[in-house]
Amino acid sequence: MRLENTDTVTVTDTVSVMANEADGSLVATVEVGAPPARVFRALASDEICQWWVRPGVFDTREWSGDVRAGGRWQTSGVGRGHPYTLGGTFLEVDAPRRLVHTWQFAGRPGAPSTVSYDVEPIAGGTRVTLRHAGLADPEARTNTRIGWETSFARLVEILADEAQARRG
Repeated sequence: MRLENTDTVTVTDTVSVMANEADGSLVATVEVGAPPARVFRALASDEICQWWVRPGVFDTREWSGDVRAGGRWQTSGVGRGHPYTLGGTFLEVDAPRRLVHTWQFAGRPGAPSTVSYDVEPIAGGTRVTLRHAGLADPEARTNTRIGWETSFARLVEILADEAQARRG
């Protein structure tokens, strides 16, 4: 599928990701069968290590953060066989509704990109809308789009398994 000013649209059963070549941004939506507070906790804690993954491509192993406006966060792992460090600053924290932070790989020049998560209750769970702005490089945008798609699919899986275990 191709939309005007869009280089890629990906839709799975649970995740939709659209990359906009004109402004270098991504918009992703995912519906999760868990309440907003539970989803927000997964977005803003070391639980990221469980779902920021793309098998065979990147594996997030550590996360730390001071989850407040002005607080810093950092994560590290292995991507394409090489260690990486990624970090930024929380710009807005309105739990469990909205989280905004900068995003930059350590040692890479240029301005950081910005990630925002809007978290809203829906029937049966939560909808997360992610906006990742400032991805001017087409290859970086494509890789990041695929990363958000697979990571959100993993988040859905983890929280579904957790809900199933509670039901017992």
